[in-house]
Amino acid sequence: MRSIWNGAISFGLVSIPIKLVNATENHSISFRQIHLADGGRIRYRKVCELDEEEVSGGEIGKAYEDADGTMIPITDEDLAQLPLPTAKTIEIVAFVPADRIDPLQMDAAYYLSANGVPAAKPYTLLREALERSNRVAVAKYALRGRERLGMLRVVDDVIAMHGLLWPDEIRAPQDAAPDGDITVRDAELDLADALMDTLGEVDMDSLHDDYREAVEELVAAKAAGEIVLPAEPEDTGDGKVIDLIAALENSVRAARKSRNVESDGDGDSGMADVHPIEKTSSKASGKTARTTEAEQTTGTAKKTTHRTPTGKTVTRSGSSTAKKSAPKSTGAKKSTSTTKKSAGSAGSRTTAKKTTTKKRTSSSGGTTAKKTAPARKRTSA
Repeated sequence: MRSIWNGAISFGLVSIPIKLVNATENHSISFRQIHLADGGRIRYRKVCELDEEEVSGGEIGKAYEDADGTMIPITDEDLAQLPLPTAKTIEIVAFVPADRIDPLQMDAAYYLSANGVPAAKPYTLLREALERSNRVAVAKYALRGRERLGMLRVVDDVIAMHGLLWPDEIRAPQDAAPDGDITVRDAELDLADALMDTLGEVDMDSLHDDYREAVEELVAAKAAGEIVLPAEPEDTGDGKVIDLIAALENSVRAARKSRNVESDGDGDSGMADVHPIEKTSSKASGKTARTTEAEQTTGTAKKTTHRTPTGKTVTRSGSSTAKKSAPKSTGAKKSTSTTKKSAGSAGSRTTAKKTTTKKRTSSSGGTTAKKTAPARKRTSA
């Protein structure tokens, strides 16, 4: 990694030569400005307001603008003559517990690398001292023409430095809190705790920039000449005030479902409850069995539904097949049952039983009536 600053850490009377290296990098996708009419690049040129001519970088200097608009030129030599002891030194001023540093002060992050073999021993000494004391070092340093505040801490085997904002650069949180006295009920806090527990922890290394990936896919698709369809926006509630308890309960259910955690007794685990069927009569039992079979078939078909990337719900062909097959199997069972009843009636010799057989046969359909006709002839004979 290329160093951006060379200097030394001042640790009392100990001086540790170091190199300053950026600890972070920006992966944001940058865009260029173009002329919509012809696609030409739009560029910025530095032009002097007095003669309206373009000026090169070597002809540009610094100046301080006074309240009345007067420009007061300031040269690099003027700045170099200022009494700035931290111009090439990271001067440690104190060692404090890490929780004394307000995260609001955190700025850019750097790695401090030992510069040369002689710096290895004092560098290791400072690193081990910081690690053993469980404290961080507060330091001053100068970078890019101004003095800054920094915090040194140990990351693995390296001393890292976080740039800090000065205390007077942190704004007070005025008017940021909600107005009035807001009361939160214990039930709401319990649900919030349940949601926090359900979401649990996360591996920070697994997090990534979804928006950047979407932009990269968009650029690749446009470069290939493909037509990009707009994605359907997700329903975020449009910022409307809703029932907080209901929102928390739904959030807990969604979090459990996404993490494949079964809910306790709320029916959201995706498993059906099985109840024993009470036996009443043979006819009612057969009807209940057929109804239960149809419901189970339909329930199984529902599990084949899935959601497409566009948000539409699509049901696979298994559902329609299951629904169509249920009536056929039921009709077959009816025919078999009726045939058995007709055969029993054919063995009897009384006219009343003949009449009953005719009624049952006529109500069961044309196919069953044909089957029972020979039975009636044999009975009359």
